[in-house]
Amino acid sequence: MNLAKNPFKAALAAKQVQIGLWCSLCSNIGAEIIADSGFDWILVDTEHAPNELPSVMAQLQAMTRGTAMPVIRPAWNDPILIKRLLDIGAQSLLVPFVQDETEAAQAVASCRYPPAGIRGITTGSRAARFGRVSNYLKEADNEICVLVQVETLSAIDRLDAIAATDGVDGVFIGPSDLSASMGHIGNPQHPDVQRVIEQAVKRITAAGKAAGILTPVEADARRYIEWGYHFVAVGSDIGLLAKTADALAAKAKSWISG
Repeated sequence: MNLAKNPFKAALAAKQVQIGLWCSLCSNIGAEIIADSGFDWILVDTEHAPNELPSVMAQLQAMTRGTAMPVIRPAWNDPILIKRLLDIGAQSLLVPFVQDETEAAQAVASCRYPPAGIRGITTGSRAARFGRVSNYLKEADNEICVLVQVETLSAIDRLDAIAATDGVDGVFIGPSDLSASMGHIGNPQHPDVQRVIEQAVKRITAAGKAAGILTPVEADARRYIEWGYHFVAVGSDIGLLAKTADALAAKAKSWISG
């Protein structure tokens, strides 16, 4: 049995735009539903959502039949957290709050087996189909997609070096934290923030890497794609559920109030 390829990583390398959705409900059923909706990738969040390892694994299992490839965001740039996510089958990771090229290199090393990195070895993990993938140890590094998240002005200052880090496949700009670090908390649409976001994609692509971002605003998403962002999340499962439920409740209440 051979190791499964990572089509999300291949698409980014080919500069194909990948449309994604944030997943924070910590539900394997919810993940299964949205994974089959036509998105290219789904971000399963463990930084700002109450996801733990068993629930992440259940969501990975649930998403296997969908069109979307799972991308897991660990809670921190921690080799132990990253190792555990890789062992349960994650092939794409978005590592948060990377501030410079040293931290970017640490994220890469956590995803690579020795001598290229520091990932610990087990031969019976879910990632290796419980020992059935005979070439896993030799091929795993090639299929793991390492994305790093830049979300402060300090990190923007080091963006060229971060993007140039060997083994980094893409750089994700976090507009909410970036706007906060620029003194515009809660306002990523501020012109100063948007200028930085526009400049960032040029610097990332100049290094030959894919640029990513998240926005639930359609006009922003369209503009980011025009600017050259290649992996763009256009909303979240929480947002979809809340807005649709609110709209349906308001509509139904209008039947009896009007």
